[in-house]
Amino acid sequence: MAGRWSSRWVVAVPMAGLALATVYPLLFTANVALKTRREYVLDRFSPTTSPHWGNLAAAWNGVGLSRYFLNSVVVVACSVALLLLFGSMAGFALARLRFRGSSALYLGCLAALFIPFQVIMVPLTRVLADAGLVDTYPGLVLAYVAQFLPFTVFLMTSYYATVPAEVVDAARVDGSTTLGAYWRIMLPMGAPALLSVGVLDALFCWNDVLISLLVMPSADHRTLMVGVTSLRGQYSGDIPVFASGVLVAAVPVLVVYLFLQRRIADGVTAGATKG
Repeated sequence: MAGRWSSRWVVAVPMAGLALATVYPLLFTANVALKTRREYVLDRFSPTTSPHWGNLAAAWNGVGLSRYFLNSVVVVACSVALLLLFGSMAGFALARLRFRGSSALYLGCLAALFIPFQVIMVPLTRVLADAGLVDTYPGLVLAYVAQFLPFTVFLMTSYYATVPAEVVDAARVDGSTTLGAYWRIMLPMGAPALLSVGVLDALFCWNDVLISLLVMPSADHRTLMVGVTSLRGQYSGDIPVFASGVLVAAVPVLVVYLFLQRRIADGVTAGATKG
């Protein structure tokens, strides 16, 4: 019994320290966001005694975070919708359809996962500029789709590979076309994986700064994360307002993670084992 308790403490203590190290930056940011500038200068680490909610209003209304928030919602929603549509169709084709070059195409998707965005950012920006898509919502949406589609295809292919082949064969026997089998059978069956991959893609797009900064350089079209980074220079002397902007950007991601953390874990391991 003593050995069992000691082994639990060996695991529990490092995990508790890791959890504290993860949560502390968020708590520190929230505490700073509720301080006045004077309180922050005098003691930045002490808990605030009288929360100053005006910093949140200043960050939301004063520097346009409300507009940046709407830009992020529109871009992320459109990007995730296209990623799930194309990713699920490609995953179904690669997992259940046999055609010439399917293995090479799948290996190409896997290889694309290992290419950093910094390698392709210059040619991608040039292509979007030549097409007149720089500083437009469609341009940023297409950039996100190009960047995160290989990851989506990989997970959806892994998931659909676990579905018995007899399901598609039965649909064809009943007279369904390949597209009909995908739309009526495989797409609904893939709902758990679609939700998981959708959450992951939404987090990737929401937290992005580099792609958005390259494709949407105009101040009016900035996404929320780019807008928050610009606060650091504009409010370098008012750290509580900057911390309020960081908090506004982090809260949606935190809420999504708290409610869908199990789905996120399922998305990472989708298709890892045969069902």
